[in-house]
Amino acid sequence: NMRSHGHGQGYTDLNFIIPELVHEVVYKKGSYYADVGDFSGTGSAHLTTTSQLDADKLSLGIGEEEFGRILIFGDNPVGEGNLLYGFEHQVYDGPWQDISEDVEKTNIWLKQSWSTDKQQFVISLMAYDNTWNSADQIPERAVASGAISKLGSLDTTVGGESSRYSLSGHWSRQYDKAQLKADIYVINYDMNLWSNFSYFTNPGGDQFQQVDQRNIYGWNFASIRAGEVGNHMMTNTWGTQFRLDDIDEVGLLQTVSRSETGVVRVDAVKQHNISVYWENEIHWTDRLRSIIGLRYDYFDFDVDTLQAGDTSTLALNEGTNIDDIFTSSISINYALASDYETYISVGQGFHSNDARGTTIKVDPTNGDPIQPVDPLVDTLGYEVGIRAFVTDKLNASIALWHLDIDSELIFVGDEGTTEDTGIGSKRDGIELTAYYYFNDQWILDFEYAYTDARLDKKLDGSDTIAGALETVVSAGIHRVFSERVYSHIRFRYFGDYPLDSGERADSSTLVNLRVGYTISNKADISLDVLNLLDSDDHDVEYFYESQLADEPSPVGDKHFHVFEPRSFRANISYKF
Repeated sequence: NMRSHGHGQGYTDLNFIIPELVHEVVYKKGSYYADVGDFSGTGSAHLTTTSQLDADKLSLGIGEEEFGRILIFGDNPVGEGNLLYGFEHQVYDGPWQDISEDVEKTNIWLKQSWSTDKQQFVISLMAYDNTWNSADQIPERAVASGAISKLGSLDTTVGGESSRYSLSGHWSRQYDKAQLKADIYVINYDMNLWSNFSYFTNPGGDQFQQVDQRNIYGWNFASIRAGEVGNHMMTNTWGTQFRLDDIDEVGLLQTVSRSETGVVRVDAVKQHNISVYWENEIHWTDRLRSIIGLRYDYFDFDVDTLQAGDTSTLALNEGTNIDDIFTSSISINYALASDYETYISVGQGFHSNDARGTTIKVDPTNGDPIQPVDPLVDTLGYEVGIRAFVTDKLNASIALWHLDIDSELIFVGDEGTTEDTGIGSKRDGIELTAYYYFNDQWILDFEYAYTDARLDKKLDGSDTIAGALETVVSAGIHRVFSERVYSHIRFRYFGDYPLDSGERADSSTLVNLRVGYTISNKADISLDVLNLLDSDDHDVEYFYESQLADEPSPVGDKHFHVFEPRSFRANISYKF
């Protein structure tokens, strides 16, 4: 997650990932893990890329709306190690009536690894570049009046460009009862994003540009040691982490057709964080184990204001700030039987706020006073659940959870940024999962989650949290018809959820299908049907004020972006 990002605090972009080269994704739900710090309140995902492949592979994809993708990857011995490579290029115009997305995305991966029975060393290089035009969310009233269709646009010049280049190193060494791990990285990141959410509340139009240019440096060191306390097996993990976001330019500009016409605010930011943590796991019996975690984080914020709409505010909004936080967690796991485990977890987490918000004193456009935000916001989570292999074919779990956040971040639809409300929130939820293996031909997975999210006190007359999903259902069926023919079908449902001003977004249902045929042990073809039911439900929806060209003043309205219509894509891959 990007700290103090131009598009909003905590923004993340996964377009630099080549999915076929991901070896594993480990999800850690909740703030119950000592090695996870900033943004740890709800959870985290840790991606590990593959280091070795069974064959080189070429994959080609073509589809409607000028979709095209080429992917080539493989590995070869180099010296005493192994070099993995990957190249991906994707183009796409999209189904929109008024614009061509003109996506030009390129990813290049190189990963050199050396390993022995006890030691591994890896150097990875990733390069990502992308340009695109956008079909932004549109107001409901413009569609209802016939001014535009659901696939239309009110500003045809919005879009973006982004790049990410990274170099990272990993070293690990296994000893008899210990393991040492070290990761270091440097990332160069750049983004320019042009948007227009409110259209004509200003005479020249409301288009704006969000800018973010930064270098990120960091490390992650850990020592894992196995031992005993009494006659009980014990593992201690000690670690330290560091991250520096050296941001040359982050800001918001006023634009027309992507040409700058004015400045809201532009800053240079240096934000660094250093942490230490300890995690202890003890197996008290064959059935009972405990995990305790302690963590300390120190943050330093340094803001240098470069430009502002009201130049008299330049010196007032820059400055420095520091903050630190101790967090802890405990989990108790008890095996009711060899295939049943129950657990209870309690954990503290936190999220940082935008560095600019920690030093701000006045509005950069008019000089009105503004209260700065707390640099770090506490979270506290509880969870109790049961995980079970009900039969040798059914794996299921149920969890009840609660999360307190000291100050809620909300998305501001007409500015494209996040805002700290200064109001705490509470969330309660239940989650059900089931994975059923009928036989070698049929596999079913099912996930259900319900969340009740409320502010601690009312904001604009309501305690609901705009954009907080309440009901989510995800399910998939994998079917093997023969040794050569297979299919996957994926279902996702979002229930209706609250928006601002007492409005609610409609529910949405999306179904995707893949049917594949294995030609030989080297070749495979497949057909993807995206949005199988041709739904025109909304994938994003907000409520805020906007003004059309023929309107005398702003109007509160729903603004949405529809699912792309049903489309077909064919893929062929060949191992060589």
